[in-house]
Amino acid sequence: MAKIKLTKNELRVQKDALKMYKRYLPTLTLKKQQLQAEIRVIEEKAQAVREQKAELEKGFSSWIAVFSEQNAFPNDVITVSNIKKGVGNIAGVEIPIYEGADFSRRDYDFYTTPLWVDMAATHMEKAMSLDLEAEVLDEQVRLLEKELLTTSQRVNLFEKVKIPETQENIKKISIYMADQQVSAVVRSKISKSKIARQTAAALRKEDAV
Repeated sequence: MAKIKLTKNELRVQKDALKMYKRYLPTLTLKKQQLQAEIRVIEEKAQAVREQKAELEKGFSSWIAVFSEQNAFPNDVITVSNIKKGVGNIAGVEIPIYEGADFSRRDYDFYTTPLWVDMAATHMEKAMSLDLEAEVLDEQVRLLEKELLTTSQRVNLFEKVKIPETQENIKKISIYMADQQVSAVVRSKISKSKIARQTAAALRKEDAV
């Protein structure tokens, strides 16, 4: 604990600081709870998106097994040409929002390539889109977890360090000032008593003369 001045000004500073900590703590605690809740929701959404992709790929694999020939589907036929993202805000944190993607298809020979390849390419685009969406959701979680860590540290700092420390400082200064006040009263009474004795002695001396 840093050394503090045992003065009225310092007492006022400490009381103002305590008011500030107590005013901001509920807001920080609420933000922490909001971030925790949002992270859970997004993680569940990301899991659902991945499960949806897995189901799509499962059905797609079965379908391909029936109609395809070995090595009939061109390698790298689908590429992502553009990922569209918006910007959202959760508890003051800017996060990316997945808004879709544009895909490019590599040219292939229409005469030698089976007709089902176009349908397969469409399924691949859907699967890749779900993958991209899950990645953006992961990024949202990463950003929110980073903010949650900072907010949690501030909550702990206020709850476990700043508020108890400030309360202890206020107590320490108040006790010191009370002691000083008592000492001043005692000194004043002693001084008055001494003056009274001196006055009485002077009067007695005058009467004797």
